[in-house]
Amino acid sequence: MSQTPPRPPAGPPAPRPVPTSADVARLAGVSRATVSYVLNNASAVRISEPTRHRVRRAAEELGYVPHAAARSLRAGRTRIVLLPTVPVLVGPPLGHFLNELQWALRRLDYTVVQYASMGLDGDEAARAWAELRPVAVVAFGAAQLTPHGVDVLKRSGARAVITLGPQPVEGAHCLPVDQRRVGRCAGAHLLDRGYRRIGVVLPEEAGLEPLSGPRLDGVRQAVGGTGSGAGADVVPLPLAYTEEAAGALAARWPGLGLDAVFAHNDEYAMLLMRALLDAGVSVPGDTAVMGADDLLLGRLLRPRLSTVRIDMETGRHLAELVDHLVVEPGHAPEPRELMAARAIHRAST
Repeated sequence: MSQTPPRPPAGPPAPRPVPTSADVARLAGVSRATVSYVLNNASAVRISEPTRHRVRRAAEELGYVPHAAARSLRAGRTRIVLLPTVPVLVGPPLGHFLNELQWALRRLDYTVVQYASMGLDGDEAARAWAELRPVAVVAFGAAQLTPHGVDVLKRSGARAVITLGPQPVEGAHCLPVDQRRVGRCAGAHLLDRGYRRIGVVLPEEAGLEPLSGPRLDGVRQAVGGTGSGAGADVVPLPLAYTEEAAGALAARWPGLGLDAVFAHNDEYAMLLMRALLDAGVSVPGDTAVMGADDLLLGRLLRPRLSTVRIDMETGRHLAELVDHLVVEPGHAPEPRELMAARAIHRAST
């Protein structure tokens, strides 16, 4: 009795062919050039709305998307705007600004790429960014960029290199974002309220140094730059973001002799204020407490938290500047502060 030979095991399904613009053109009944004009949003060629709809519907049905590298070869440059990831924990104002910037760049038909640069320093980071051939780089904090790094990026095709930070970098367009302004604002507010021995929280979490150091410097500038600051002291207070660390600091608070504290931001301020109240330290009777960022939760506390409100320039304006520099790379933008700060007085001070 004959036996049916066993079937060979089924292999993986054959990969589906990658759809091409020619496939879209055949399905839509148009030329490949028309497909390119429609899907690349070319405004120089007039194409009827029914034809545009037919091309887009065919592309969607086939699962076709334009090849970015091929488009870049034809155009002579990419549409990539590279945003190196910010090596600090950003607060709500900067987070909102970054989101708005990315939306605005997308509406201007740029592809936004966030690049994780941790572990890369200086020129090494610039070379890594240059491998993607971005048409523009927007770097928050200029510490990683050097004049040589800017030159590497421009030689690779970047038409705009923009830094946002306190120090300019030769060859790049620098837009000032000075965290010392936050510290000066907090320090001036506390001095005006009559406080003369001011603690300043320095977060121990890695990555916050670019914010905490300048904010401490700003408080010191406020103390040294006003007549009302005569005799005032500034005391740095390292603090980890844990209940245990805040409790340990609160336990030795009476020996510090502080009548006010600027706690870096609202989160550290709320953490420390809870620990102080639990330890029997009255706020603001024994010690005033001030934060920064103006979080909603700070307004719901009792006592309500005084803070520094940070107002960022709209991300749309920066996106328009990027686009202008890509079109006219020799243009020198007018200096413009991206960040403003003002004290908000509430019950905690």
